[in-house]
Amino acid sequence: MARLAGSIAELVVLEYDTGGFLRRISDPGWFQALGCVLGFDWHSSGLTTTTCGAIKEGIRGLEEDLGLFLAGGKGAASRKTPTEIAAWSERAGIDAAPLIDASRTSAKVDSSAVQDGYAVYHHVFFFDRRGDWAVVQQGMNEQNGMARRYHWRSDPTLDFVNEPHAAVCCDRRGGQTLNLVAEASRGTREASAELARQTPVALVGELMRLRSIRLPKRHEILVSDINPSRLSGIFAKTYEAQVEDFRSLLGVPGVGAKTLRALALVSELVYGAPPSYDDPARYSYAHGGKDGIPYPVDRPLYDQTIALMQRATRRAKLDSKEERATLRRIDRTFGLPKTTRRGGN
Repeated sequence: MARLAGSIAELVVLEYDTGGFLRRISDPGWFQALGCVLGFDWHSSGLTTTTCGAIKEGIRGLEEDLGLFLAGGKGAASRKTPTEIAAWSERAGIDAAPLIDASRTSAKVDSSAVQDGYAVYHHVFFFDRRGDWAVVQQGMNEQNGMARRYHWRSDPTLDFVNEPHAAVCCDRRGGQTLNLVAEASRGTREASAELARQTPVALVGELMRLRSIRLPKRHEILVSDINPSRLSGIFAKTYEAQVEDFRSLLGVPGVGAKTLRALALVSELVYGAPPSYDDPARYSYAHGGKDGIPYPVDRPLYDQTIALMQRATRRAKLDSKEERATLRRIDRTFGLPKTTRRGGN
């Protein structure tokens, strides 16, 4: 599976460049189809982790030739993402800082700013020499046993805290979802950043006062879910940081789901800035599946596909070399003298 994943990744890069690969990997339909082509369980949360792992293993040793790099993984491997980004960036000669920031911010958004009940446990960061990137991360809901996948892709117009996802995929939608990166939550984000600049005493006092208020039944955030005294230390950090905006607030160490939930509560009840509760989730067989659905993996067919992909990759490389050699011959035969070229005429 790693061999086939590597061959497909290599061929996509050869045909469409690294940008084409990043666009495809951030497309949930293409990603799911790739996992099915590789033979992973189509209906399982494992498709995400194994597909990313197969790509990472499949291009091992080819990263610098392809100009495509992967960092992160499942569980403990996800926590090594910044270190791996820094290591690859140094070898590729690019600035690691904005890439590490993108990795951390995307992870923080889906673990704290989108409170949908799915705990993020898998994070893989794809990037190239131009500094373009994509993220595939996944969360698990322990109560319903369902997984949810979050796709991101770099873009000059990307706003990390306003409708930032390329896609959010899950078979089940709805429930109590606090979506602080929805367009409808813009007022809550602005009010939360403003509140975070206030003194801890003022914020904790406001939360204590709210305990005596009778909330409407429609309210999704309950005061009983928040312990004001425990939040005092975090509010001290946000006060010292004097954050400029909501994204800066996300970057303060210790600021997580409970802090953002408390700030959202105060923002709505005091400033009249309600957050969005809309769930952001939207939402092929080639060789069978390793779970036997719809049939066991056909190993001979699988090997034939790998051989075919490898031949196609070699041919693509050969054609590219022949094309460059032909262009050089044409240039030597019919090209203008170098002195004329420099003159710009």
